[in-house]
Amino acid sequence: MTFKTLAIAGALSLAAATAQADIKVGMITTLSGGGAGLGIDVRDGFMLALEQSGRSDIEVIIEDDQQKPDIAVQLSDKMIQSDKVDVMTGIIWSNLAMAVVPGAVAQGKFYLSPNAGPSALAGQGCLPNYFNVAWQNDNLHEAAGAYANDAGYKNSFILAPNYPAGQDALTGYKRFYKGELAGEIYTQLGQTDYAAEIAQIRASGADSVFFFLPGGMGISFLKQYADSGVGLPVVGPAFSFDQGILQAVGDAALGVVNTSQWSKDIDNATNAAFVASFQEKYGRLPSLYASQGFDTANLLISALDTAQPSDADAFRAALKAADFASTRGDFAFGNNHHPIQDIYVREVIKEGDVYTNKIIGVALEDHVDAYAAECKM
Repeated sequence: MTFKTLAIAGALSLAAATAQADIKVGMITTLSGGGAGLGIDVRDGFMLALEQSGRSDIEVIIEDDQQKPDIAVQLSDKMIQSDKVDVMTGIIWSNLAMAVVPGAVAQGKFYLSPNAGPSALAGQGCLPNYFNVAWQNDNLHEAAGAYANDAGYKNSFILAPNYPAGQDALTGYKRFYKGELAGEIYTQLGQTDYAAEIAQIRASGADSVFFFLPGGMGISFLKQYADSGVGLPVVGPAFSFDQGILQAVGDAALGVVNTSQWSKDIDNATNAAFVASFQEKYGRLPSLYASQGFDTANLLISALDTAQPSDADAFRAALKAADFASTRGDFAFGNNHHPIQDIYVREVIKEGDVYTNKIIGVALEDHVDAYAAECKM
């Protein structure tokens, strides 16, 4: 397999290509700005799986969406109409997924989501050619709510960005959390100053804080929260305590509990090999985003071993079978093409000079998302 790097409109584009690839994959992801780390990890995990497969019949066209829905739509149109891709993947943010996915699958393309799982695509709006390899957006937040109950929290203050995944986050937490709410705030997407929100938390009488702020938003909030001296226990999803975020936040994150469907210490051979090979190739520990990119590529490869996208019914059935070794261990799709999976409780620790997470329990076992019953597939 050869790799070709192209600079397009200041963005990074990678292609793993042969002279005439049999299958074209269009990856639209975030490679610049505050959310770049998430897209880079998805890309790197995906490309590592392709490299390890030894296949030379898959071309990957990678473009930077700059975290802008209009750019993502333009790139999708180009990939479908000009590049003639067979399968699409890569989007991190749910507002971009909602802008791209329905139109892409309406044109007969398959979309494999390595991250975004908006509720609108899990229930009545489920789509036969859409498969989510990560989660439905609510899931990790539901697990955080379940953990908060076990921890004895009775009065949580909750906050998240005002976009589809943020709305799903607070909905998910409240679905399982049984206590009262000291406050509920939707912040701006991309916000970096949280002084006003932290002041509200301080004055609220809360006994705990739940927040979903991925990427650079989480780094800003955690640093400012630690400096504020508020001192209330913090609970969140893995997105707010991911490998990249932890290195930027440092000691302020130690001991914080978060929920995730993946962790580097899940005990199975595939995961151990993935963690070691990713660290060897890229010089850093993988994140959950990297694991999702890796699993998404291996799902694709497993389906291609059975059928081609040109035979839509056979290829759809091959994807649904999910006959691949996941970094999570057992992996299965529900009727709405979202995972049925365990969600773990993790604690932030330090291993040498590296901040990371370790599993301390299971919040939800074989969890099915709340919208699956509404999907008529």
